[in-house]
Amino acid sequence: MSDRDGTEVAGDSEDPNDGEQYHLEVGPDDVADAVLLPGNPERVPKVTQFWNESEEVAHHREYRTVTGRYEGTPISVTSTGIGSPSAAIAVEELARVGADTLVRVGSCGAIQPEMAVGDLVITTGAVRQEGTSDEYVREDYPAAADHEVVSALIAAAERLGYEYHTGITMSADSFYAGQGRPGFGGFEAAGSDQLVDNLRDANVANIEMEASAILTLANVYGLRAGAICTVYANRETGEFRTEGENRAAETATLAVKLLAQMDETKREAGVDQWHAGLSLE
Repeated sequence: MSDRDGTEVAGDSEDPNDGEQYHLEVGPDDVADAVLLPGNPERVPKVTQFWNESEEVAHHREYRTVTGRYEGTPISVTSTGIGSPSAAIAVEELARVGADTLVRVGSCGAIQPEMAVGDLVITTGAVRQEGTSDEYVREDYPAAADHEVVSALIAAAERLGYEYHTGITMSADSFYAGQGRPGFGGFEAAGSDQLVDNLRDANVANIEMEASAILTLANVYGLRAGAICTVYANRETGEFRTEGENRAAETATLAVKLLAQMDETKREAGVDQWHAGLSLE
């Protein structure tokens, strides 16, 4: 096999390994245990602005990775690009180099009328309307968020004073037809006119494109994962503004610190799971 400049190197790109990863170009010493996962590489500096220190360790294709510290807690961020296929690659390769906690940090469309643009949505579970996770597990396997990650995100949002909602997220494979929007020339996919109404009636909170795959793969591999998104649009009210994305980034960053405190408290208490009987200062 040859590397990108044509030099012959040992190894096989089809053989997963624990060294430098093919797509992310990160190795075991490049990322912290906890990694935030925005989609857009341009959002990475919007995440790291809240950190005390940061250093870019890799940038290949849509995957931009920065590692640093927030109030003494090691933390990383890796952009995943748009959609579940590229997000799943990020999960696979981050897991291979030792990451064990993954938090999607993104934007979404809300479908419940009480959710305002700029509010945060913390995912408790997800509807798997994307095909990537189907290639890992049967279709009735749940995409559930880790309860510790959900608790840390809620605690962080409360401490920061941000408006937030918790609930079920739907992850789609397309921005247009798969989310009930018209395609080019007014094309409408079968059933798209009822999609949002049906999801709303089932008390689904929001729509985005990566959470269900991230949550599913994390559960399959025994990792902690969650998702927090800023509402950019409300599909019920018709409101749309790119507002409040810093809130999700700041909340997720603080949540990583709180998770580290949870882990230390668990070690001191000699328990494996965080629960309401343990205090978090």
